[in-house]
Order: sequence, then structure tokens, then C-alpha cells
Amino acid sequence: MSEAICKKCRRAGEKLYLKGDKCFTPKCSFTLRPFAPGKLDSERKHRSTMTEYGYQLKEKQKLRNSYGVSEGQFATYAANAVITAMKTKDVTQPQALIQALETRLDNVTYRMGLATSRALARQIVNHGHITVNGKRLNIPSYKVKIGDIISVREGSRVSKLFTINLENKKDYKYPVWIKGDMSKLTSEILSMPKEISETLTFDLAKVFEFYSR
Repeated sequence: MSEAICKKCRRAGEKLYLKGDKCFTPKCSFTLRPFAPGKLDSERKHRSTMTEYGYQLKEKQKLRNSYGVSEGQFATYAANAVITAMKTKDVTQPQALIQALETRLDNVTYRMGLATSRALARQIVNHGHITVNGKRLNIPSYKVKIGDIISVREGSRVSKLFTINLENKKDYKYPVWIKGDMSKLTSEILSMPKEISETLTFDLAKVFEFYSR
């Protein structure tokens, strides 16, 4: 499974940080082999020519893999983003897609600093460690709303998974759309996100071009 995750970064041609802190180690598969899986030595020496479709597919896969959603889910998010942008004048297609991805409960858990990767955040939600407005939820794709209070379940707060966060992330910087309190392992959604808070860059226009073929 670990190697399969690393192959996604190698296909993308850059680190997607899908394994969190492990991506910063010298043993990172992308660091050791920064080329697409299956390429021969002779192929690595020459810069490949990518078609426009190839660029569109690459950007779509990069964004989809970063958030860890299935192809079906991602296609639905993209289609709904187009509809939302048509109905709401002050929201563009890219912004609508960003909001759909960022407001997933697993991503919010990740943005709260409770996990080093979205994959781990998804496990945390699946195992019932997170509550929304006091109600325990185990659906990673659940869409949070403005005013929602997201917290670590009372019975889970003694877990090392979260006590380590209290020790190492006292000065954790939350995204502007989340008001968080690491000491209480709780956050409030202040607004809808307008951009992706990543070191990575995504060409969202290419994503929509891919689906509009």
C-alpha cells in the first residue's frame, strides 16, 4: 500500500505529501526515484512530450489523489461545481470545487492539525473519533457548514494520537476559514474556503477542461 501511494507522486512528477511527515525523509520513494513508474533508463534521459489531454489528466489526477477521493466522487464534485457556479454569480467553478473538497469532514480534520495526512484523517473519522456539533460522525465525505463545531470525541482525547498534537502543535496555524483551539481539540467553521492552503499548485482550469471534452 505504501509503494502504491508513492507511485501516485511519481506519476504526478512531484511530491503530493500523501503520507505526511514520511514524505520529508531521505527514504521517500519519490526522492529516490523521481520519475514515473515503469520508465526505462533510456526514457528518463529525454524529456517527454505531453499532449494537452495529458496535462488535463495529470492535473485532475493530482488534485483527486491529493484529497484521496474516488474517481466517481471527484467527477461528481466537478459536475456540481459547474452547476453551482451557474446558479451563484459570486462563486466560480474552481472556487465551488475547492469548497466541495475542503469542506469534507476528513479534510477539515486534517486542516485542524489532528492528522499529518488526509489518509490518517480519514481513518480518524472512520473510527468515530470526531464529532460535529456534538454528534459523533464517521463519514469522511460529510460536508461541514458555516457555524459547525468540529471536535475530538471526549472519550478519544486521551489517545496518544491527539495528546501528541497538544504537545507539538500549541502554535498551530489554522486556515483563515477555521477558528481552532488546539488545547480543546475543537474548531468552528467561520466561512467557506476560497483557496487551497497547500504548498502544491493546481491548475483547476485544466481539471474542468478534462471533464468538458
